[in-house]
Amino acid sequence: MRPKGGAEVLEARRVRALALLKKGLSLHEVARRLGCAPSSVMRWRDAVRRQGKKGLKVRPTPGRPPKLAEEQRRALADVLLAGPVASGYRTDLWTTARVAEVIRARFGVSYHPDHVGRLLHQMGWSAQKPERRALERDEAKIERWKRKEWPRVKKTPGGWAPTSSSSMSPGSS
Repeated sequence: MRPKGGAEVLEARRVRALALLKKGLSLHEVARRLGCAPSSVMRWRDAVRRQGKKGLKVRPTPGRPPKLAEEQRRALADVLLAGPVASGYRTDLWTTARVAEVIRARFGVSYHPDHVGRLLHQMGWSAQKPERRALERDEAKIERWKRKEWPRVKKTPGGWAPTSSSSMSPGSS
């Protein structure tokens, strides 16, 4: 698997590998020091023999280019941070289907809702579930109950304590 880092970082790693080889280290030792496979070190060595310094250049990663440019992703993050209500939705909850609609409306790019989750993950966002709370919930009353009633009804003075897993009481024989 390709390590993280830009082309400069990867090329510097390859140059370091060649320098270690020139010092007389084995393929396996160079690979161990750089945290890569010996076959990679051998491939870099052979590429330099065939093409010279040009053999160390990093090639672009294969695959389809992203549909949204980096600038558009930043704009999408701003839209998401503003919240769904700002985008015209009645509730303050983002779903992948809603995000897909916003992307289509703002950027003219279609994403399947399943892929929107992957896109958001790449952007550093994670799935969140809202806490379910009753509309009638009274936080002040709950705090008061926790302070006054809970200490009175809990079984142990120190709070929760593990119970025996035995079906018999510890003192009986």
